[in-house]
Formats: sequence, C-alpha cells, structure tokens
Amino acid sequence: MQYSVFLCVMKIYFSKYQGTGNDFIILDNTNNVYNQLSIKQIAFLCDRKLGIGADGLIKISIRIGFDFEVEYYNADGSQSFCGNGARCSVAFAKKLGLIADKTEFYAIDGAHKASIENNKVRLEMLPVASFEKVGNDFFLDTGSPHYVHFSEGDPIDVVDFGRSIRYSKKYTKDGVNVNLVETNGTDCIKVETYERGVEDETLSCGTGVTASALIYMLDNQDVNLKKVNVKTKGGELIVESNRYSVANGFKNIWLTGETKHVFDGSIAI
Repeated sequence: MQYSVFLCVMKIYFSKYQGTGNDFIILDNTNNVYNQLSIKQIAFLCDRKLGIGADGLIKISIRIGFDFEVEYYNADGSQSFCGNGARCSVAFAKKLGLIADKTEFYAIDGAHKASIENNKVRLEMLPVASFEKVGNDFFLDTGSPHYVHFSEGDPIDVVDFGRSIRYSKKYTKDGVNVNLVETNGTDCIKVETYERGVEDETLSCGTGVTASALIYMLDNQDVNLKKVNVKTKGGELIVESNRYSVANGFKNIWLTGETKHVFDGSIAI
C-alpha cells in the first residue's frame, strides 16, 4: 500500500526594521493570515543561522478602537512589550497606510500614543508606579521587567553579568532584562542591555533605556532632570518624563529615536 504525504507550507511575507540596532521581523497581519503562527515557527524565523534573524517578531493586527495592535514576540517566542519594537511598528503602520503622523495603538501592556516625523518615532510609555531597591541596584517594570546597575566604568561584561542576574534564584522563573549604566555628562548616560528571550546582549533596548533613564532621573532629582540622552551600541535615544514622586511614580514618559526600514522579503516555512 502506498501513502501520500502532504506537506503544509506557509509563505511568510515580511519587512525587516531596526531601531537603534534592535532588529525585528514585522508581519502585516491585518487580514489575520498569520494567526496560526506557532511559537516554534516564530523562534525559527528569528534564528540568525537557520531563519531570517532578528531580536524579535511583530505582528501588526486590527484592534477595534485603535489604529492597530502590536503583538510582540521575543526571539524565543515568548511575549512582552518592546519599546524599540513598538517604535518600528509605528513606522511600519505608516508604510501600510494605517496611520499618518500620529497614532494610538494597543500592545500587551495597554494603549500607547506615538508620532512619527522623518523616520524618528516618539513613543508614549505607560506610567511606572514604583521601583524596588535591590542592594545598590534597582528593579522596575517599563512594559518589561528591568534590573538596572550603575557600573560607572567598572570592567563588567554585560552578558556574563546579565546571565548571573537573569538566572539568579530571584529572577530565574519569570526572567529579567539587565542593564549596565554609565553616566556620560549631566544629562547623558550609556546603556548596555542583556535581554531575556534573546538571552544575549542586544545593541539597544527601548524599555531598558527607559528604565535606566528613569532611575538616573531619580538619582538627579536635585537638578530637576526631565530629559536624558541615552547612548547605546546601536544609536542614540531620548527619554523624557515628569520627575518621580512617591505618591505618583513616573508619568508622561516618552521614548524617542530613529527607525529604519532595512528590507522586505519572503520565506517558506
């Protein structure tokens, strides 16, 4: 007896974007064609040796009451909010014709506003109600959980240090992103980030940059610092926020930086 074998092949049409070196595969899912994409398939697409290669994958979908929805997946297929990914999503949504220069979209952590001008996206982050002091370091959630350590020029390898924190007893279950911060002037810092889900250093991390800048503002309340210029290995970002107060936390938080459309392509999986 002979058996016929049928292979179900899906063709993925994608755009590749990057925001200060943080790179993403972005899919137009406004017609729900990629709803059945599995975690295993997402991880394959993000694999830099076997797939397309990216820090994460984003599906742009329809959401009633909003211009669009951002569904973000880390390179391992886990979901979270991603600041740079959201900024790139705004640029992609404009390319699709879903928006003009301003937008309100929905993400895993709620509603966000954004504007775009000359490939530079200004993104509203959600308020941060509180932070936790961990020894001399800090923990806070800016859409994704972040651990912030001020290294101040100490020779620390971000991958080794990041893994030691991410897989420590306190954080191993849910994971945490780890940021090394150096001051570089009154209103400027340098940030290196180890990202959970990618399990490696990324050239930039929007939520990590935001977390680091907010803690820097907290440490500089005496000068009423409300804007911080942040240098990463992939480029420069700006974080703005109202000053922290015990009663209200951080509010009116904005992340601004460039985005770039790298290329379009297709792949069969």
